[in-house]
Amino acid sequence: MLKKNLLTIASLAGMGLLPLAQAADPFLDNRWYIAPFGTYVNTGGDRNADDAGWGAGMGVGKIINEHFNVELKGFYEEFGGFNKSSTQSAGNWGLAGGTADVQYFFSRQKFAPYTVVGLGGMNTHFRGRNAAGFIAEAGVGFTYEINDNFLLRSDVRYRYNNNLSHVQPGTDQFHDMTVNVGFVIPFGDKPTYMAQAEAPIADAPIAAPVVDCSTLDSDADGVNDCIDSCPRTPAGSTVDNAGCPVRLILKGQHFNYDSAELTLNAKELLDGVAESLITYPQKNDIEVQGHTSSEGSNAYNMRLSERRAASVVDYLKAKGISNKLTATGYGEARPIADNGTEAGKSENRRVELIWIEN
Repeated sequence: MLKKNLLTIASLAGMGLLPLAQAADPFLDNRWYIAPFGTYVNTGGDRNADDAGWGAGMGVGKIINEHFNVELKGFYEEFGGFNKSSTQSAGNWGLAGGTADVQYFFSRQKFAPYTVVGLGGMNTHFRGRNAAGFIAEAGVGFTYEINDNFLLRSDVRYRYNNNLSHVQPGTDQFHDMTVNVGFVIPFGDKPTYMAQAEAPIADAPIAAPVVDCSTLDSDADGVNDCIDSCPRTPAGSTVDNAGCPVRLILKGQHFNYDSAELTLNAKELLDGVAESLITYPQKNDIEVQGHTSSEGSNAYNMRLSERRAASVVDYLKAKGISNKLTATGYGEARPIADNGTEAGKSENRRVELIWIEN
């Protein structure tokens, strides 16, 4: 019965070494360890010996990867013999040997079951005789991790022993079962089981093309962007060397006929003025000058020019400009073109914004 059970253990151990699917995550632990243990031996009945024996041993091993350990193990075991024709003891058996083991772990969790096979040699001492022999072992076991550097371990093994010479008449082949209980002490710190995810390599930023600001004039005021202190000057402005407006003329269809009401064109132009002054504020006072052509009486033209200048001031204030604004009417007193022609009269009907230097 014992031989049948031991063969079953050996079969299970062999099946356990069938390859399993590798885990997706790399396993990093590859430490060396020592593994002292105590042993219970069941002799199986073919040694004419007591069923039970005891022993101890020490293993030195290395973790190879997620599934495999290799280990060199030495042991000594002892049990009593008996004489079938007598109740007296026939002397003690002493077994001293070692194996090279390969352990296969199904997982590396806190509780980690494994199978093991081992090959080695053993010296058998019985009744003053020694016999060297070959041994093969197969079994199943488990480890239980207490902490990173201390694990409990136990396994049960079938052992086949073929001696090169007889130590007792009748057979030189023996079948034993051993139950080993001990612990494992790995050396050094336990590496992280899961490799850290590699940070994605960011694409190198695309370098912005280098543009020479001296070749740019974003607001088309004649001053390049490198030195333009007012880069959003309203179109049509006369500017200083720093690109800031000093004069802006509203002429043409900016007022309804004979009226101080601003046209849509005038409002759009003044919106640009307001946006520029709010975004790039200047402390200059601004005089808003109203001018007319020579048609009509001088007194009438003066009042019309004043009303038109005031309309511009009111509109800009409503847009939130903080500059001091002054409305002044000049009537027909300051023509810039010939009032004798229609083209000249159109030029003279205007409102000018003058930035005053403080």
